[in-house]
Amino acid sequence: MCGIIGYVGKGQAYPVLIGGLKRLEYRGYDSSGVGLIPSMLNGKIVLRKTDGKIANLEKLVKSQPIPESSLGISHTRWATHGAPNKVNAHPHSDNTGRISIVHNGIIENYELLRDKLKKRGHKFKSETDSEVVAHLISEYYKNDLKAAVIRAIKDLKGAFALGVISLDHPDELVAARVGSPLIIGIGKSENYIASDVPAILEHTKRVIYLKDEELAVLTTDNVDVFKFNGQKVRPKIDRVTFKLDAVAKGGYAHFMLKEMHEQPDVLKQMLNARIKKDAISLEGIGLTDKQIKAIKNITVVACGTAYHAGMVGKYIIESLASVPVTVDAASEFRYRNPIVDKNTLILAISQSGETADTLAAIREARKRGAKVISICNVIGSSLARESDGILYTHAGPEIGVASTKAYTAQLCMLYLLGIKLGAAKQHLKPAEMKRLIKDLKQVPKLYEKILANKNSIARIAKANSHFGCFLFLGRNINFPTALEGALKLKEISYIPAEGYAAGEMKHGPIALIDEYRAVVCVATQSDTYEKMISNIQEISSRKGNIIAIATEGDKSIRKHVHHTIYVPKTNNLLTPLLTVLPMQMIAYYISVKRGCDVDQPRNLAKSVTVE
Repeated sequence: MCGIIGYVGKGQAYPVLIGGLKRLEYRGYDSSGVGLIPSMLNGKIVLRKTDGKIANLEKLVKSQPIPESSLGISHTRWATHGAPNKVNAHPHSDNTGRISIVHNGIIENYELLRDKLKKRGHKFKSETDSEVVAHLISEYYKNDLKAAVIRAIKDLKGAFALGVISLDHPDELVAARVGSPLIIGIGKSENYIASDVPAILEHTKRVIYLKDEELAVLTTDNVDVFKFNGQKVRPKIDRVTFKLDAVAKGGYAHFMLKEMHEQPDVLKQMLNARIKKDAISLEGIGLTDKQIKAIKNITVVACGTAYHAGMVGKYIIESLASVPVTVDAASEFRYRNPIVDKNTLILAISQSGETADTLAAIREARKRGAKVISICNVIGSSLARESDGILYTHAGPEIGVASTKAYTAQLCMLYLLGIKLGAAKQHLKPAEMKRLIKDLKQVPKLYEKILANKNSIARIAKANSHFGCFLFLGRNINFPTALEGALKLKEISYIPAEGYAAGEMKHGPIALIDEYRAVVCVATQSDTYEKMISNIQEISSRKGNIIAIATEGDKSIRKHVHHTIYVPKTNNLLTPLLTVLPMQMIAYYISVKRGCDVDQPRNLAKSVTVE
């Protein structure tokens, strides 16, 4: 969850570190800190740490200036062990103050290690698991920082990405990873470590995606990478393709608003790249057409918003290809003795490709012989490296914590996969396939039409922003849309919200309905439209305040509801691509009206890299 950035070079470290932290704040913003080795050594590492957002750290450094330094590490925290305060903020140091570390992840055996180190005379200041790492490195240090880090790592259980500096090595930065993401940036007379590319994109586009159980030693002019057994490896240097403005707001009030508006282009680019003369190209899938045709069942594993995308995917694939699909919360998958084998295709979905539970799920599946295909946005991620095939969505960086464009890109990829499967299995007739592809190509234009109606949607959202509880209802393929709408509202406005299959309303949720609740109903034209209208009438008779998301031209629905948001008419199977956009906009404008932090909602971080 946390964000790390480190620098070694001929320039000044602090401006690089603070700028990088700002671009990593979506990974955590409970507290932050920097640790610097002064160019004029004075016998200690200079630390500045504070609770709250990175702006607080900037204020602290302004009031307590730091010396010149060309080597440093920094950290923005999402709290796991210990309250978000100055003492628990990173970097953490050993008792001598000569070694400092930053850490992302969880050390599962930290209590055992802490007790052992205390008996050896080590004194701890914080409540964190991370501080153990600094003391452990100090315990093993014998004038070789790399060797001490490797030896300390062997004692650690859990997931971690580490940045380490020492006063005895004022021109050396050591980094290591197990389970948590870490990249190396290659510059000119300067090098970097970071949790994610945006932190260093201003300075370099040449990166090394550090692999699991690898360690790197960075100096001003060199980067050496080793396995934990000490064997030197030759890493691949990749070039980042997206530009710096992709991680800037670009004149929008919030990243979330910008990313909602980017969705038409994201979908257009994906469709242009993946559809060739009415045929679907799934380059990267890692399966031949014969293997695709032979797929008998699919299990989707994902978390959060990606899980909702997987639920839509179930409807898509079963409808188009007649292949049975189960959808599992990745956090539960490996704990229930899942029944998968070599005949099961695991479809993993994750925006970051670093979601700890999803990675654990695919590792369990692969142990049982299953093949893994992943849908992911981040090139070089752990999920991409550990999968048999990878379908990149290429949605670009998503900075807003509440996912928008990554979700719709995942949906789009699932439609492409469903069409490909349907064609391979000859369940989808050529004429139907051609018609569906044609309709899919129209979706970006339909998005632009919905976005053009943003002022009307904003008025409706703000008019309902005072309600203390929301219920989201949908049927069939738009049931997952109701779940996603509820999640978006909860994430960024803190209003309690539930998503339900509308047919289940009478089995409990109807007890919530009164004049103090708002109900958002997905009621587009479909085979279940009349059933949905019946649900709406039941809500209306109990004085519920209803917002309907309906198909353009449906004027009759107005007599049953308080507000109507229209989406353009399209193939019913494609409606989740359209109905989710008003859901995102409702959540956004309610959050703005309530004065909430849209891009950095409390207690959340963008990538959940710990269990």
